Amino acid sequence: MLSIKTEVSLKRAAQQIAKDIGVPLSTIVNAQLKSFIAERKLTLRAPEIPNAKTRKILDEAREDFRKGRNTSPGFDNMDDAIAWLEAGDA
Repeated sequence: MLSIKTEVSLKRAAQQIAKDIGVPLSTIVNAQLKSFIAERKLTLRAPEIPNAKTRKILDEAREDFRKGRNTSPGFDNMDDAIAWLEAGDA
């Protein structure tokens, strides 16, 4: 158990980000402490958030993948992959 004092707004913002990525805040705190101990350094960064245009493209690609559109089958050799591309199924 660890008790720390921090600004309420800071805690809430951290809790929201933790929730957004699907982990409890305690997991983030523990991971940071373990990393700090092992590496004796602290690295901070936030994930990049795509703009609206990029988000739309990503959403369309995910939907295409889900529906099996605009995707190739799996290949275990280059000849089959090239033949599939040349056949115009791509």
